[in-house]
This record gives sequence, C-alpha cells and structure tokens, in this order.
Amino acid sequence: MSSENTKDKKVADGSLSFWARYKEKHPNIAQFLVFFLLSNGVTVLQLVLMPVFKSIFEKTALVSTSFQVLQFGQNFDGTPYYVFDYAAGALSAGGGGGLAYFLAVQITIAIAQVINFFAQRSITFKSNSNIWKAAFWYVVAYIVITIGAAAAQGFYKAPIYDLLMNTWGMGSVGETTADVITMIINSAISFWVFFPIFKIIFKQEPEKQGQ
Repeated sequence: MSSENTKDKKVADGSLSFWARYKEKHPNIAQFLVFFLLSNGVTVLQLVLMPVFKSIFEKTALVSTSFQVLQFGQNFDGTPYYVFDYAAGALSAGGGGGLAYFLAVQITIAIAQVINFFAQRSITFKSNSNIWKAAFWYVVAYIVITIGAAAAQGFYKAPIYDLLMNTWGMGSVGETTADVITMIINSAISFWVFFPIFKIIFKQEPEKQGQ
C-alpha cells in the first residue's frame, strides 16, 4: 500500500473514530444530524423528480382538468379557498396547473417519502420495531402533513409564481424557480414535523432472550 493510500486510510479511520465518540457523547444531536443529511438528500431527489413528472403530465389533457377540493372559507378577495387549489390551465397561462400539477407534486413527494421511510428507519433511528405498525403511522402522518402543507401552500404558491413569472418577467425560468422554491418549502415543513414523529414510531426495542 502506498504512503498516500495509508494516509487517506488513517484520515478516514480518524474521522470514523471521531464520529463514533461524538455519537456516544451526543446521541440525540448525532441522530438529528443524520436525519438532516438524509432529509436533504431526499429533498434533492424531489427537486430532480418534480420537473420530470411535471413535463410528462403537462403534455396531457390533465392540465386542463381542474382539481380544487376541500373548500374552507374564502380568500381575501372573496373567492373560495381550497386546501388543494389547482385550477385548470397551465401556470404559464395564468392557470393553476390543474390535475397535472397536483399529480406531479404528489407522486414526487410519495416516492421521496417511501425512500425516506426506509432510510430513516434503518440508518438514522436503527429501529427494530414492527415495520407494519410504523408504516401505518407514517402513512397517517404523511396524509395529515400533506393536507397541512397544501393548506399553507394556498398562501404562498400563487404570489411566488406571480412574482417570478409576471412581476419580474422571468417567464419559464421564473416558473421553474418557483417550482424549486415551493418544493423546498414543502420539504422544510415535512422536515420539522417528521423528526418528532419518527422519534415515536421508529423505536429500538430490546432483543428478546433466546433469539
């Protein structure tokens, strides 16, 4: 083995040793850091997948199909407020993206969350609890968070797209930028809500004697 390889190995071993000592002294902080890194990896995956699904669905008639459900009250201008508000028509034409945009967002998030479930369970929390029970509560939390994030999106989605595409005149670049911003906001909401939930559903149970 060359001296350079030996040096690299020592550096790697030293880093692993430092991390092992840090985890022992600060287990909760170390766990949060791993959760943070994996969550950011999942966010990057969403940023890659979102434009792919969006480009696929916007070529279909789904973009002309309105998807506006769960009305709660009204907006400031008197129009109905929907938790899931995807009016028919392309975003570039002043619409809400329709069912095409809704599916692009939700499929992207669903794929990312499935990967996130297994990664966080195995790597971050090293859970050995019942996977089906954990999956059930994960799905429940996912549905609740999705509805909450969608409700919040009703306040910032339209202004962000309007600002970047129309006010600043960025056109398609503004639309893509707005896609990224809204996905990051969605990911941030999930990040802060999911960590305490994971602490509950991803438990480390003591090994049973005789097994």
